[in-house]
Amino acid sequence: MKKITPLLFLLFSIATFAQVKGTVTDSKGKAIAFANIYAKDTYISTTSNEQGKYELNLKIPGTYVILYQYLGYKTDKKIVEIDKVAQTVDAILIEEEIILNEVVINKKVNPAIEIIKNAIASRKENAKQAAQYNADFYSRGIFRVKNLPKTIMGQKLDFFDDVIDSTRSGILYLSETVSKITFQKPDKLKEVIVASKVSGNDNGFSFNNAAQANFDFYENYLDFDVKVVSPIADNAFNYYNYKFDGSFADENNKIINKIKVTPKRSSEPAMDGYIYIVDDSWAIYAVDLSINGSQMQNPALNKLTLTQNYSFNNKNKIWAKNTQTIEFEAGMLGININGKFTYVYSNFEFPEKFEKKTFTAEVLKFEENANKKEDSFWNTIRPVPLTVEESTDYLKKDALQTKKKSEKYLDSIDGKHNKFKISDVLMGYSYRNSFKKWSINYDGPLLSTSFNTVQGWKTKAGLSYFKRDEDKRTYSRIGTQFDYGFSEKKLRATANYYRKFNNTNNASLYIIGGSSINQFNASNPISGLVNSVSSLLFKNNFMKLYEKNFVSANFGREIINGLNLNVNAEYSERKPLRNTTDHSITKTDDVYSSNNPILPLDNVTPAFEKHNLIKTNVLARIKFGQQYWTRPDGKYTIGNDKYPTISIGYEKAFSATNKKYEYDLLSTRITQDFSIGNKGAMKINFKAGKFFNADTISFVDYKHFNGNQTHLTGGDGYTNLFNNLPYYSASTNDSYLEFHVEHNDKGYLMNKIPLLNKLQSQLILGFHNLAVPGRNPYQEFSIGLDNLGYGKVRILRVDYIRSYQNGFHGDTIIFGLKILNIVE
Repeated sequence: MKKITPLLFLLFSIATFAQVKGTVTDSKGKAIAFANIYAKDTYISTTSNEQGKYELNLKIPGTYVILYQYLGYKTDKKIVEIDKVAQTVDAILIEEEIILNEVVINKKVNPAIEIIKNAIASRKENAKQAAQYNADFYSRGIFRVKNLPKTIMGQKLDFFDDVIDSTRSGILYLSETVSKITFQKPDKLKEVIVASKVSGNDNGFSFNNAAQANFDFYENYLDFDVKVVSPIADNAFNYYNYKFDGSFADENNKIINKIKVTPKRSSEPAMDGYIYIVDDSWAIYAVDLSINGSQMQNPALNKLTLTQNYSFNNKNKIWAKNTQTIEFEAGMLGININGKFTYVYSNFEFPEKFEKKTFTAEVLKFEENANKKEDSFWNTIRPVPLTVEESTDYLKKDALQTKKKSEKYLDSIDGKHNKFKISDVLMGYSYRNSFKKWSINYDGPLLSTSFNTVQGWKTKAGLSYFKRDEDKRTYSRIGTQFDYGFSEKKLRATANYYRKFNNTNNASLYIIGGSSINQFNASNPISGLVNSVSSLLFKNNFMKLYEKNFVSANFGREIINGLNLNVNAEYSERKPLRNTTDHSITKTDDVYSSNNPILPLDNVTPAFEKHNLIKTNVLARIKFGQQYWTRPDGKYTIGNDKYPTISIGYEKAFSATNKKYEYDLLSTRITQDFSIGNKGAMKINFKAGKFFNADTISFVDYKHFNGNQTHLTGGDGYTNLFNNLPYYSASTNDSYLEFHVEHNDKGYLMNKIPLLNKLQSQLILGFHNLAVPGRNPYQEFSIGLDNLGYGKVRILRVDYIRSYQNGFHGDTIIFGLKILNIVE
């Protein structure tokens, strides 16, 4: 009874505040979910929930005509008198009588073609009608899981046990937002979130927002994982087949044409379903379209359905989108999730223009205490009533949240987690105090064990203390790490401290010191796992190492929006190292190369002499056009692919053991990732730099370039390496210019090639160039396929590389395994 009483109170309070409420059903009494409901010639609208319940908030007394619409049904009309008393108005929708024109009898004529041609020709004009507006915006998101497995790949999956039922099904996520939005086509947006609510988190902020709901069929493409082609895009006839399914008259006696759209090729990013076009004006009346995950190069997604409804206002003659829903089904590794987002737009205003400073870099902000609104507030402002399931979820998780915050509960959970097992000695262990928000973490040696010819078999272990502040989203960490080489018989250790001061400008301090073993190239171009395999099986010990005894401090923060500054200072003693083992698994006459990357056949001469050095560097990174969200707990930046990111760095080495090691380095980097419509995405990475007074510096301080002499890579970062360049063959202490560009067709070409389109792959074209003084420019041309795999597992990329340097240099095939990024 204690659980039922609050639920009844909540449902009662919801009903009390509703001006007009009711249920929408069909002629058989079945509830109609997500019907479009609005007051005629206004932009006051809502939609029904999954149980057919609706609420329409009409604040001004008077006589209203309420319209009830659902695709496939006749519009129902109710006249209501609004005063201070809430009213219950139910609507019964009858199936629409679709009329087929006589012209359809002629099989040689497809009327849908002419209708779509008119819609395409009128697309820009219709888009202008609602090109800029102010509106109220409501969104609700819900994720459900069904038959959640108890384990995945042997690992226990008990994180959601408190919120799912005995069938391991239930709501994982439920949230709502209410906001004020200002929008101008194509993508200028300002959103102020008035209220935000997350089930089970009274301090949470929903990530539902208007920008993520901006799917405009008047544009050529809809921006999902790939650019999905609109059924009325300029090039729509290259992707769609159309069929005229009939027409009907709406409440304004406007003829609505129902057009069935189907993709010409099931492998391409085109949608299947219906688009409804208004006769004469050729505006969109509604859409009900679906797309499969494979068409969007998203293997985890099974299906996504997008519906939109538009309403016409006889006063200003504008068709405006008032409701939208997105439903999806996804699954992988036995986890099956379905979800739904419901969006309601209302109270539109269409100004002729906005003031110059209306749109700024701040595209979204939360009002103070937006996440602290009481239920009474939500009951007056929520346009779509909660279902019983959703109301129950809020009550259940709110009660559970209070329990989960208690010290007794957290200690009991920690007690289970903190139990020590013998396997933890190798795998790692964490002891935590969740109530006081700290933990002690031990990193086991098993996953960090590898082989190199300097240390032989080596292993690492670490110990750290972590303290977090969840309200401010800041944290501190202090730790130490040990590295032992069995052949070298030497232990090295470092200690480090990290502090994130705030989540607004992301000011942070990092201090580290001790003794470590490092690759000459600080970018670590070859991983421990790949080097181990390459060395033990093929005697190719590409990893070259030196010892550094050092102390270093780094401070970074954002100075102004888009401008970040990092300052680093380091004192170090550098020592050369030699191979200590020739161990390998395979029997071969091949020998390991020396640890001197300059003289790989010389096992006597070191790569450099032992010396000390102080280095300082300043790095400024400018993200042009950076936009951001402002929340009470910090600032969240958003990438802007319209503009590049530019980095400018200055490094100075001084107070060396010998003046010959001192130098200055000025460097810059320009990167940009951007899409080219539905034809794919482009990545560009340009680097350049110049050393000064560096003729006799240590090889450690040279500019080294990321090469690859194996046939394996992690499957990422292709615009930051040369896949057929020996690791240290082009290292320089002079000037350099490095350029990488890569185009991913996102299936644009591959989806059109018979048989190959079955692979659901992406064609990758790349060009890489390196120029340093004293040697001919080096270029690589590459062609490859990404997103390869079986079923939902897509972890492979294969590239053919052909390189040139004063003529043909060589070629190779590279296998990219994305799982290596996780392992490393």
